[in-house]
Amino acid sequence: MTRAGRTRSHRSKKKRITLALSPLVAVAVAVPLMNSAGAATPSEVTADCSANSDKLENCEFVDVQFKRNSLGPNERVSAVTDNCGSTSTASKTFNVSTSVTRTIQLENGFSTDSSTMLGNSFFEIGGKFATSEINITRDDKTTTLAFSRTDTVQADSIGFFMWSAKRTDVSGFIRATYKEPQDGQKVFFSPSEGAASVHVFYPQILKNGTPDGRLWLRNVKCGTPEAAGLRNSTRALRSEPAFGAGGENVTDVEVPLSEIPAP
Repeated sequence: MTRAGRTRSHRSKKKRITLALSPLVAVAVAVPLMNSAGAATPSEVTADCSANSDKLENCEFVDVQFKRNSLGPNERVSAVTDNCGSTSTASKTFNVSTSVTRTIQLENGFSTDSSTMLGNSFFEIGGKFATSEINITRDDKTTTLAFSRTDTVQADSIGFFMWSAKRTDVSGFIRATYKEPQDGQKVFFSPSEGAASVHVFYPQILKNGTPDGRLWLRNVKCGTPEAAGLRNSTRALRSEPAFGAGGENVTDVEVPLSEIPAP
């Protein structure tokens, strides 16, 4: 009986010792968490770079990969011309207008221009991908495409022009160097080192100075949901299907840019 009682007492002591050590373990675990709490987060790095923060020594875009001839959003670039109710085709004149510029996709909706250190980095990276075969717009300069053209709208259809700019997509990450160390380090990345999730789209330009891309005439059958949505919309840049992807009620005819007169 006495031996059993001692055993219970011994177990109880071990339990109390373990409980006594628990606060020390908790403090040891909390120390690294406290150390990392003050480090710059990817969002803070992006915000500081976009705002040209005076906390920064330098901020640059590091390219990881690129893709030539990447097509941009599908844009409606002319007014909608109505030939509904007609049993024959009709020749209509379209005024077409669009523009391109360098665009940057940073996380959380941040953007930047050439007045920041990061913006200058984008310009320098652009220079790396400009060649004699493919000319690109590296800065914030806008390049336009504008012309009038007479084309055929199908019977009982509405017609309009669509455009998708051809771009060089350079992807990578942001590397920021702070003037003062934060928790022992000065260099931070957004979203992470080696990532390819920051995109810079450099519009490709033809030799005549106009944007390169895909231009097409789209005919949509009247009385269809697609036509109703277009006739009720006042937004030229609303989301539209890509070339050849409109469905059975939509007919797309590509127009070679060589047919468009130089400005």
